[in-house]
Amino acid sequence: VQTIVDDLNKKIVGRKIIGVWFDAPKLIKKPKPTELEKRIKGLKIISIKRRGKNILIYLTNNYLLLIHQKLTGHLLYGKWSFGYAQDKQKPKVKSLIKGSLEEKVNNYIHLIFYLDNGWQLALSDLRKFAKILFGLKEEIEKLPDLTKLGPEPLDKNFTVDKFIELIKLKKGKIKQVLMDQETIVGIGNIYSDEILWTAKIHPLRPPNKLTKEELKALYFAMIKILKKAVKLRGTSISDYRDTAGKVGGYVKIRKVYQREGESCQRCKTPIKRVRIGGRSAHYCSKCQK
Repeated sequence: VQTIVDDLNKKIVGRKIIGVWFDAPKLIKKPKPTELEKRIKGLKIISIKRRGKNILIYLTNNYLLLIHQKLTGHLLYGKWSFGYAQDKQKPKVKSLIKGSLEEKVNNYIHLIFYLDNGWQLALSDLRKFAKILFGLKEEIEKLPDLTKLGPEPLDKNFTVDKFIELIKLKKGKIKQVLMDQETIVGIGNIYSDEILWTAKIHPLRPPNKLTKEELKALYFAMIKILKKAVKLRGTSISDYRDTAGKVGGYVKIRKVYQREGESCQRCKTPIKRVRIGGRSAHYCSKCQK
């Protein structure tokens, strides 16, 4: 999500939204889908920020557009051969950015914001789980989608001591705690696996049973992995693409995620997989006790 936000700040800040098209109304949670275009048309994009996994697009007249891409959604910035679809019929998407997108990406576009430079910001989402919220900045920022979120792991004020205080009394399984967005935001299935492997901590360990030294190792592993992931522009295992439709580079260096049966890169023990709360955890049974 940070990669998407960084891209959009370079590409669409200052652009005006001149129209909207969509064919999956359920994606638009606020306002009523039929009101979205009427209210957002003519507004200019001021800045784009990230809070957790939410993309926040700040607009003129004190409006805010929130986009959560969920599991299979991603935003694409491109230029079609046609302009704003006045008749509201489904656009025939032939290609977005020539040579950079797989054909299937175009087939799953369900929302398009038409911009005043002739380009478009499109939401591609295979499973249609993405979420759109639009309204006045004050009302969107007060929604539970933002107010219930925990601290940002890469915030300079989120120190190792604050991390330890936050985690040390938690019960359950450390893998799930790391992924709990009300505890710490932004860590998903991929990076929780990578962080735990780096810190040599088993995904089923209860956080309140971890030593102070283990919690320190976990904190610094979290910082290391997330910074590296941002530098490499994310991880493309299946659906994720950046705004130009290109894959993320972290996939090439992942240590355990979806490497079940492969040799651990530290000790050569085969990587195992276990189900935790409906999600998979990948780990080394020798390195991660």
